[in-house]
Amino acid sequence: MASHSAAGGGGRRMVNMLEAKTHLSRLVEAIETGAASEVVIARNGRPVARLTALQEPAPPRSLGVARGQFTVPDSIDTANPLIAELFEQP
Repeated sequence: MASHSAAGGGGRRMVNMLEAKTHLSRLVEAIETGAASEVVIARNGRPVARLTALQEPAPPRSLGVARGQFTVPDSIDTANPLIAELFEQP
């Protein structure tokens, strides 16, 4: 019951539960290599689960990466009447 909805590699593939059990390693390999972007597992012809690649976590942000690239004025904390007025408007 395997089906492909995209021509070539990298598409969506649908398999039944028996095929998923029997060929899990191959299905995971297809995801890893990009031969399939996702595998949908169906039970009795109804899609019930999706196998996809995990997204790589975003690299952590580093504090201070812009240090020395701009100057913060001493008056940064001074009240600005124009900004205060914007917050008071309905």
